[in-house]
Amino acid sequence: MATGGAPFDVLSSLDPETFAGESRAVINFLAEYYCDVETYPVQPQSLPGCLRALLPDAPPENGEPIDVILEEVRSHIVPALTHWQSPKFFGYFPMNASTAGFAGEMLSTGLNVVPFMRAASPAATELESAVVDWMGKLVGLPDRLLFSGGGGGVLHGSTCEAVVCTLAAARDRALSRLGHEGILRLVVYASDQSHSTFQKGARIVGIPRSNFRVIRTSAASGYGLTTDSVRDAVEADVASGLVPLYLCATVGTVRDLGELARRHGMWLHVDAAYAGSALICPEFQHHIDGAELADSVSMNPHKWFLTNMECCCLWVASPAALTSALSTNPEYLSNVTEESAGAGVVDYKDWQIALSRPFRAMKLWVVLRRYGGAGMRAYVRRHVEMARWFEQELKADGRFEVVAPTRFSLVTFRLRPGHDGDGDGLNRRLLVAVNASGRAFMTHFVVDGKFVIRMAVGGAMTEMQHVQDTWELVREKAEEVGALP
Repeated sequence: MATGGAPFDVLSSLDPETFAGESRAVINFLAEYYCDVETYPVQPQSLPGCLRALLPDAPPENGEPIDVILEEVRSHIVPALTHWQSPKFFGYFPMNASTAGFAGEMLSTGLNVVPFMRAASPAATELESAVVDWMGKLVGLPDRLLFSGGGGGVLHGSTCEAVVCTLAAARDRALSRLGHEGILRLVVYASDQSHSTFQKGARIVGIPRSNFRVIRTSAASGYGLTTDSVRDAVEADVASGLVPLYLCATVGTVRDLGELARRHGMWLHVDAAYAGSALICPEFQHHIDGAELADSVSMNPHKWFLTNMECCCLWVASPAALTSALSTNPEYLSNVTEESAGAGVVDYKDWQIALSRPFRAMKLWVVLRRYGGAGMRAYVRRHVEMARWFEQELKADGRFEVVAPTRFSLVTFRLRPGHDGDGDGLNRRLLVAVNASGRAFMTHFVVDGKFVIRMAVGGAMTEMQHVQDTWELVREKAEEVGALP
């Protein structure tokens, strides 16, 4: 039999020597990329199809060396990426990477276990249970949401999954008393600033589109839900014979909404996807006041907690409510060992949509071990300081207005309208000019009918100088697009 050579490398695809050598090549490639990432335009000016035109129509018949593959990554792929790890990336939301996060990801991927149930990998299951309790304590959650207090947590891939799972749990809890036909009466409530996946999740679990309430917010409430606006919507639905099912609150709006949810038997979910990382700092923990009233809370360490994609913590007060909606028990997955069949054993397949799952706990555990609570608090506070500096510069320049107070590290702003009154057009042009420069990248949203620019500070490599440079860029482009002095 022929041996050796690229066509036959697959026959020894986990050869330790090859593994070590090629892994070093990838690490060296990434280290070089991080050294150079600031030199790339943050968002490429790439036309649709630019990469596809460089790729062959079919995969290779014979394998190729890793150095050839990495060279094509360098020449074909990297130039057409939006560089989320650039220190000048301020769009959408932070999407952190770190040395510890990468090390944890390597360990998770390298060990490559599939801990969908305890029997499939006991240490992975138990590490996950411990890590979600650690995180819950760091962000100041009440004991009832932790395993140590009768609740519990799981690591999902994204807020989207956490939302669908909790919606399914809330739905089944309600239908157990209403009967299946009652699904047409169930109503879900969220603000116009909430995670868009709440609408998608509601549709997935069978809630009629007409039964999703998008409740408007305003500057007067800091663009958070008010109890009065939710109460009005809920009472109108109850008067029409509908059944309030699920309410999404964000940090800073929990207590009053929690009390309203309890009065109407609604499931209260607290979405702390981004801001949850800030809750590790005592000065921000008042924003989660009332969390003891929540049925579930979610936050994403992959956004602002130095944990590489993907990692979303979901905590629930009643694990039974979640697992009763999601569990399946085919015989081939039965735990047959005596020690794994007892009460209190966590099988994470019953806490999520999919059966298979990665060893996410390893990644978050390494981040927590490597940086610790004190290190992470310093990291968060640094970004908050940068954002507040940027906000103060905006306030000192009469051409700009700050749309909402900067609570964490997200700055929302716009140019004041010119003589023609076309503020939206002016701000669109400003955002396009900033992003086209390649020297920074931001995104926008619409609130109160206004086009607003968002600057989300939170990159692992972002320093104050990058924020200051971005402010000079914004000022420069504001002049170019015709902002009034």
